[in-house]
Amino acid sequence: MLTSASLVFVIILALAFEFINGMRDSSNIVATMISSRAFHARTALLVTAAAEFFGPFLFGVTVAKTVGSDIVAPHTISLQALMVGLLGAILWNLITWFIGIPSSSSHALIGGLIGAALISSGWEAIQFSGLIRVLLALFISPLVGFAAGFLILRVIYLLSIHATPHINNFFKQSQIVTAVALAFSHGTNDAQKTIGIITLSLIISGALADFTVPFWVMLVSAGTMAAGTALGGWRLIRTLGGKFYKIRPVHGFATQLTSGLVILSATMSGLPVSTTQVVSSAIIGVGASERFGKVRWSVAGDILTAWVITIPISALFSAGIYAMLLFFNIRI
Repeated sequence: MLTSASLVFVIILALAFEFINGMRDSSNIVATMISSRAFHARTALLVTAAAEFFGPFLFGVTVAKTVGSDIVAPHTISLQALMVGLLGAILWNLITWFIGIPSSSSHALIGGLIGAALISSGWEAIQFSGLIRVLLALFISPLVGFAAGFLILRVIYLLSIHATPHINNFFKQSQIVTAVALAFSHGTNDAQKTIGIITLSLIISGALADFTVPFWVMLVSAGTMAAGTALGGWRLIRTLGGKFYKIRPVHGFATQLTSGLVILSATMSGLPVSTTQVVSSAIIGVGASERFGKVRWSVAGDILTAWVITIPISALFSAGIYAMLLFFNIRI
């Protein structure tokens, strides 16, 4: 009965994490097209939610396998440790959401897992080859997003050098295509993280013999993320949509195109990346390409600080929660 109840609790926490992730990360997808006045806010959120729901069904579960089996060894970690790891990630996500800082849910999840695994099972629970691969993807992808955004805007300006001002209508209308493509890539990458955690919990509980993702896991994970996205994270939309610089249609188009390409490339390689990091760095790269002084670098510095500290703080949160449960001899 304990194992059954614990499994249900892990699944509930994983879906709560996904709902918050969808609510927070909706800002990454819609902020530029709302700020550039390409679409009404509610329309942008609903279109994005629908595209994100179908994303995981189109591009496989390679990211889920990476998260669920390549970071911590399934035979070394308990369901209670998974619960604590999710609690640490959720706590940090709520704190940064309340402050309005677009930190990385992916970083929070990885940090939470590491902290819980280390204090519950020790270093042997960590699969370092997989962890290093994931960390490299998480930390390199923003640099790729910045460079790609910088170059793509330059190419766009080069191709439209003789265009009339009416080209702004093209950039505004084309954002429906780039935004949907970005939402597809975001849905397949981020929903797979929860898919991986739930599948891992099923393996630990003995409900699954190997890493084979049940259809219902994909369905509830994608649906929960879409529901969170539909509600929208308005605090973060304001940060991404206006605090870096005044975003025009060409900036929104270039940012979405850049972010979609980077995230989808990582997904096809089975690598979890932070949508927050990629989109934020793409926005900065696009703005810097037009004029380096255009970007409010103090805001970028605040976000960079959150990126750097998220993994260690989430790890400390989950380790602290687990230690407290041990101290009071509490099992959940």
